[in-house]
Amino acid sequence: MRHTGEGEKHIDAFLEMLSAERGAAKNTLDAYGRDLSDFARFLGAGKVELTAAGPDGIRHYLEEIEAQGFSASTAARRLSAIRQFHGFLYAEGLRADDPCSSIEGPRRVRPLPKTLSVKEVDALLEAARKIEDGRAQEEAVRAYKRARIICLMEVLYASGLRVSELVGLPIHSVLGDERHLTVDGKGGRQRLVPLSPAARRAIDIYLPLRELRLDGQASDWLFPSRGQQGHLTRHRFAQLLKELSIVAGIDPVRVSPHTLRHAFASHLLANGADLRAVQQMLGHADISTTQIYTHVLDEKLKALVQTHHPLANASKN
Repeated sequence: MRHTGEGEKHIDAFLEMLSAERGAAKNTLDAYGRDLSDFARFLGAGKVELTAAGPDGIRHYLEEIEAQGFSASTAARRLSAIRQFHGFLYAEGLRADDPCSSIEGPRRVRPLPKTLSVKEVDALLEAARKIEDGRAQEEAVRAYKRARIICLMEVLYASGLRVSELVGLPIHSVLGDERHLTVDGKGGRQRLVPLSPAARRAIDIYLPLRELRLDGQASDWLFPSRGQQGHLTRHRFAQLLKELSIVAGIDPVRVSPHTLRHAFASHLLANGADLRAVQQMLGHADISTTQIYTHVLDEKLKALVQTHHPLANASKN
C-alpha cells in the first residue's frame, strides 16, 4: 500500500481496479494517484473526509485549481480522476450517490499538436548520423551509440510510437516480419505498425553492434541499459533528442519524442493517408483522439480547392 488514511486506502483500491480491470499504465496510475491525493488534501483542510465529498466541495476544488493558474486541461484531467473515483465508490457500495453527476467540466480549447516539418525531421536524422559522443573513449562505443540513436529516430518516425513503447520495445518485436513491428500498447492492446525500409536498415545495422555491446550478456530489450528498468529510459531519450536538435539547428524547446509522434501522423495525413489508418498505427482507442490532426486535412482541402477549382483559378486572372 502507498497510502495510510482511510480515504487513501480507497484510492489504492481504485488504482488496483484500474490496473487489473482496465490495464491502466503505470504513468496513468501515478497521475490519478497524485490527483486524488491532492483532492484529499484539499478536503482535509476543511475537515471533510475524501469519501464524504459533496458537489460544492468538488466545485470549490476546481475553483482553487483555476486560482492557482492551472490550465483548463489540468482541471479537466483532475475532474476526470475524481469522477472515475466516485463512480468506483458508488459501484462498490461505498457511497449511495455520485457527487459528480451535477458537475460540469471546464471548457477546453484543444490546441493544435506541436510538430515538425519534413525538412526539420530530415535535419534531425542527418544530425543523428553525424553526432559524436565525446564521453565515449572507444570507437566501438561511439559506433554503437551512433547506431542506437539513428535506430531510435528512424523507428520512431516510421511508426509514430509513444516514447514508452519505443524505449520499452522487446528484442523479439524486431526479429519477425521485417515489414512490421509488433507493439504492446496502452491497455494491453497489441498492434502492428509498418516499418520503412530506412527503419529496417537502421535496425539491421544496430543489432550486431548491440550484441557486441552486450558482450554475451542477455537482454530482453531492443535498447538495453544498465539502469533499473533494464532499457533506455524516456528521460534519457528526450535528452538525446535535445542534443540532436542543437546539432540540427532547431530550437530544443520544439523537439521531444511526442513532437516526432505528431510529425509522423501529420506527415502521413498530408500525403493522403486515411484517418482511420493513422488511428490504428498510433494506437488510439477512439478516433476522436486522432481528430486533433484534422487541421492537416483542412489545409490540404484548402490547397486542393485553390489549385484545382475553376472559380479559384478565375479569380487569379
